[in-house]
Amino acid sequence: MDVQTDSDSTKERLSLKDAAEEYIQYLQSVRCLSENTVTAYRNDLHHLLLCLGEEKLVSDVSESDLISSIGSLTRRKYKRTSINRYMAAVRGLFSYCKHFGHIKVDVSQELEIVHVSRDLPRYMTQSEVDELCAKPTEKDLLWAARDRAIFEVFYSTGCRVSELAGLKFRDFKNGYASAVVNGKGDKDREVYLEKDAREALLAYLEERKKRFPASEPDGGNTVEQIFVNQHGTALSAHGIQYILKIYTGPEGTRRHLSPHAFRHTFATAMLNSGADIRMVQKMLGHSSISTTQRYTHVTKERLMDVYRQACPRSGKKD
Repeated sequence: MDVQTDSDSTKERLSLKDAAEEYIQYLQSVRCLSENTVTAYRNDLHHLLLCLGEEKLVSDVSESDLISSIGSLTRRKYKRTSINRYMAAVRGLFSYCKHFGHIKVDVSQELEIVHVSRDLPRYMTQSEVDELCAKPTEKDLLWAARDRAIFEVFYSTGCRVSELAGLKFRDFKNGYASAVVNGKGDKDREVYLEKDAREALLAYLEERKKRFPASEPDGGNTVEQIFVNQHGTALSAHGIQYILKIYTGPEGTRRHLSPHAFRHTFATAMLNSGADIRMVQKMLGHSSISTTQRYTHVTKERLMDVYRQACPRSGKKD
């Protein structure tokens, strides 16, 4: 006959609230997930606690409880991608609890991910990139030299917005020809600045030095981040998003874009130019090549457009 120890009994009497807090701590300290990812998990698990109650024992949660919590998201018209992210957080929590003996049966494993048709990444043509990079010098909107440098570095490196905001002076090498960025999962990778990006960055840094001499590495009150706001303090990811919003709004190109569009454009341009997909994966910092393969569909679409335009039987008349 199996004898249940006091330790086993205690493990199975863990509340949802305590289980969620323990799991979040595990994601931060052991798996070293990014702050944004941890925040997303925390928000999703907060919804679970609201639906089922913080004091409910994790061992008492049933599959129907979880389905009910998903149903509340559906009624609130959450996107399918958001519902799938929620389910991933819930499944992660219960998998963790089973692994560490808090539950005997993982009731989340029967949850079915909602099918989502994957839209092709939105990217810019070369002429659209050129137009956007020229806007700061054409329009006196914010800080021309800084804003052009941001756009050029985005396009040249394929960085995420959080990676760009986090760039520090010490990250750059070879006279600002390359940099080491810290990406998802606390992983470092090297990115490269082509001629236009490097020149735009150096022009901005010269202006920054004149505006805020005390913020320079040798100026005493050091601001480590490369990109600063108009008060001389580090520019946040939200600040960069705001800058792009201004230049793609009514006073700019009038074609709204997110910072990720630069990343999509970088990947598409690299593959269109014949770069090996494994190299593109490495430059983007993708953990799975399947993520990078999304961009091959973009290049195939472009190839088909060119084919339809050029094919003698395309229906076009001379």
